[in-house]
Amino acid sequence: MTSTPWWQRAVLYQVYPRSFADGDGDGVGDLAGLVSRLDHLTRLGVDAVWLSPIYPSPMADFGYDVADHCDVDPLFGDLADAEALIAAAHARGLRVILDFVPNHTSDRHPWFLASRRSRTDPKRDWYVWADPAPDGGPPNNWLSRFDVGPAWTYDEATGQYYLHSFLPEQPDLNWRHPGVREAMGDVLRFWLDRGVDGFRVDVAHRIAKDPRLRDNPPNPDWHEGMAASARLLERRTRNWPELHDVLRGLRRVVDAYPDRVLIGEVNLDPAELMAFYGDGDELHLPLNFHTIVDLPWQAGVLADLVGSVEALLPARAWPTWVLSNHDKPRFPTRLGQAHARAGLVFLLTVRGTPVLYYGDELALPDVDVPPEAAQDPWELANPGKGLGRDRSRTPMPWTGGPGAGFCPPDVAPWLPIGEDHRQAHVAAQDADPASPLALTRALLALRRRRPALATGDLEGLRADGGVLVYTRRAGADRVTVALNTGERPAVIDLGAGTVLLSSGLDRHGETLDGPLPLAVGEAVVIG
Repeated sequence: MTSTPWWQRAVLYQVYPRSFADGDGDGVGDLAGLVSRLDHLTRLGVDAVWLSPIYPSPMADFGYDVADHCDVDPLFGDLADAEALIAAAHARGLRVILDFVPNHTSDRHPWFLASRRSRTDPKRDWYVWADPAPDGGPPNNWLSRFDVGPAWTYDEATGQYYLHSFLPEQPDLNWRHPGVREAMGDVLRFWLDRGVDGFRVDVAHRIAKDPRLRDNPPNPDWHEGMAASARLLERRTRNWPELHDVLRGLRRVVDAYPDRVLIGEVNLDPAELMAFYGDGDELHLPLNFHTIVDLPWQAGVLADLVGSVEALLPARAWPTWVLSNHDKPRFPTRLGQAHARAGLVFLLTVRGTPVLYYGDELALPDVDVPPEAAQDPWELANPGKGLGRDRSRTPMPWTGGPGAGFCPPDVAPWLPIGEDHRQAHVAAQDADPASPLALTRALLALRRRRPALATGDLEGLRADGGVLVYTRRAGADRVTVALNTGERPAVIDLGAGTVLLSSGLDRHGETLDGPLPLAVGEAVVIG
């Protein structure tokens, strides 16, 4: 086990800094608040904390519009607070991973302010500029991912359009320019020199686009009710071959520092995702989001998905699994509370590096955020269409009562705290030996004790009716997992064994030698 890299054995924990813990009492989470809650992570048993962006930003997209890559937004603290966080995490044996946003910057970034100054400015080509179409409109039909219309905004002063894959406040960088590559490499070095253990690369599959700016073809399957941006197939604007050269360059920077990791957001089907490992010289871990994009929670679907990922993986590559994040609904909302515990068992026992999103350990559902409290730009641009992401970004509930331990009781948090969360908070679950929090801790402790669960191979993957079954094996260590994803009780024969853990934490030590009954949503780990 010790010969494998740390990120292969690790469990990652994503923090949305605005929503984790408010240290200064303004209703918004910050770095001081995170430091005050690090012991929750060590007791949970995770190995690394990944932070969504903390850089100075106008917050048009809550930090994913970066105005300075080498500082901290005053909302979260300052550079000294970031260094204190890294030191405090390392003192507890926790690694720190930062979000890195290479596709675009804020329109208030000094680079872009210079770029739009004139067509002859040295930084003009650091961004993607193009002349109008013959009719004076945008250069092509590309659409913004936030459904705010074309992916182009006209600049009156210079008479050209600039590209923005997301909001107009997020102009796309031109990674074909060597100055961009050098400057962004320096950004990585700035944080690596301060002890950061790696980066999660935002929208890694969008860094490069068609240099000829050709139109995207129409999507023949689009229909009313779908997002406007889905009208087109993104043939020219994502997964463009040149991006792999960019990723190899980023990897070279990271590899110059020992024991660091490069993780990537690659929201593509598994067959496309595999190219992002490169020849072991691109991303260490392309994040597999396929389980969080509307796949049914069914044993057969999961067996097909896991089986296809395993079959497609390049030699020596290592898979990843994610059930929730800041852009998608929380998994207990999608699966239903009856299956949430089995979801945790799946995430933390299937082969690969799992990512827990803050609150997953509590099996928190989404929060119903009323329209008047909406903050997400996607929701504000498309009210009532269900595109907003606020529901999965609400504050972490640490205790009961006003403020839920996230912020002072007399301060309004930046997003509302749901009633479900007020009842399922950390303190309440900490006192309940059968809570989802207790289950998560038990699963992570079991991963540390059993090499098969941490780094073992995957064998015997199958769907038996509504039950998903797989075995993990590392040498003589062997563990079998069974999850009932169906809507009725099931019985399955797994032979002899002993229950190491069950999703209800009520079958530990049970000896099996024959048919195994499983309730709806029940999962067991057998050794």
